[in-house]
Amino acid sequence: MASSSTTTISLSLATFSSTTATASSSATQTKTSSICSFRSHERTLSSSLLGTRIRVCNKTARTKVVDKSSASNGITCLASSSVLPSALLFDCDGVLVDTEKDGHRISFNDTFNERELGVSWDVDLYGELLKIGGGKERMTAYFNKTGWPEKAPKSEEERKEFIASLHRRKTELFMALIEKKLLPLRPGVAKLIDQALGKGVKVAVCSTSNEKAVSAIVSFLLGPERSEKIKIFAGDVVPRKKPDPAIYTLAAKTLGVDPSSCVVVEDSAIGLAAAKAAGMKCIVTKSGYTADEDFLNADAVFDCIGDPPEECFDLAFCGSLLEKQYVS
Repeated sequence: MASSSTTTISLSLATFSSTTATASSSATQTKTSSICSFRSHERTLSSSLLGTRIRVCNKTARTKVVDKSSASNGITCLASSSVLPSALLFDCDGVLVDTEKDGHRISFNDTFNERELGVSWDVDLYGELLKIGGGKERMTAYFNKTGWPEKAPKSEEERKEFIASLHRRKTELFMALIEKKLLPLRPGVAKLIDQALGKGVKVAVCSTSNEKAVSAIVSFLLGPERSEKIKIFAGDVVPRKKPDPAIYTLAAKTLGVDPSSCVVVEDSAIGLAAAKAAGMKCIVTKSGYTADEDFLNADAVFDCIGDPPEECFDLAFCGSLLEKQYVS
């Protein structure tokens, strides 16, 4: 990446037009740009408001760029590309489902309450704890810092089993929430997975969460027809968790694809770091807890994937990230 803070996205475009509308009720200005004819072989479209630079090449494509200055300051790209990823890899929590605040956190607290540990994680504290990958690791780090509950054993080995037992119960409670479908898929997730599977792109979920919890989300919320085609890498399948790239490296090796041909969808800084360290392209879809994290190294950042008519990006856009990029 260049020293400039400008993010560069390489897209092949054929047409460009621009319209501007002002909503009087909110004084919100919305600029909508779609691509029309360019005379030159290559031009650069820059947006100082978004801090985003798009290199435009004279090839067949369609791209829609939406600038909502008062809303998400996001950029919407629907691009045609002859290149497709070999694999599309999703994180689970925060990407497939925004599970953390009202799913995992509640399940942790219910577990602590059942065991009468006198521990409760509020919303802000849990946000800080999410910087630690993995539920067992999260609890261990918390107790090491604040002190272990009186009911916790004293030896290191017994404490490992104590943490494991808490995590098993927490997973049971979390799975009950998923089975009741109390936590919905995020917008656009099913659409993007269907596009990938329909084009023969391999799809996997790579998460630090417990494998049973991830499998429950994939099975109950995406359905059996999709889930049987999706490979899951989760929990303790690797010895080191995100931001270590091990889980993404394992996914690429198992799927038989080159890491450089993979596109990852993440929601957190530690997930982004893991994907980039594995040599993969990474799109960030911000979630409730991660909106203010540093995503400077991401290939693209959106509020969500989105469903039409509010679609933010599609499979072709993922493919466009694999094409040659120009950084100025």
